[in-house]
Amino acid sequence: MSKYRIEIKWSVIFSVAMILWMLGEKYFGLHDEYIAEHSFYTSFFGIVAIGIYLLALYDKRKNYHNGFMSWTDGFKTGAILTLGIVILSPFVQLLIIEFITPNYFRNITEYSIEAGEMTREEAEEYFNTTNYILQSVLWAAVSGLITAAIAALLLRRKLRDPYQVKGTTPYR
Repeated sequence: MSKYRIEIKWSVIFSVAMILWMLGEKYFGLHDEYIAEHSFYTSFFGIVAIGIYLLALYDKRKNYHNGFMSWTDGFKTGAILTLGIVILSPFVQLLIIEFITPNYFRNITEYSIEAGEMTREEAEEYFNTTNYILQSVLWAAVSGLITAAIAALLLRRKLRDPYQVKGTTPYR
């Protein structure tokens, strides 16, 4: 289990960041008064998510792989991080839906109907706890693996070949 300590730590950090982001959205009225702008501003969490993945892989490279990490090792770390986020995601969504913004579904349903984007039936079918939990799990898995692949590519660092150092040869 200590082998995955870093991934577990960053999965929790990611989940806490998501909760804090939702508290901020609620505080700034994006779940009620300014709900029309919600989809635009919520997409900026992607920057936070990418930053957390980069920090997690950097942490793993520095503190577990002694400063060197292949793309494969980085991607495995990112995939395990993604798994942790996927596991925590339903609990985070329930916390957000039940305690942070319990009126969100009613507000977004009414907004979607008034804006002519959906009928009442479509909105009620789309904006509900089950659908949001399913979406959060699927989105976390897909976007997490893509982010892990890119972050691993950016943070890979190959072990130096000691025989490529100027003035040394392997046969002395």
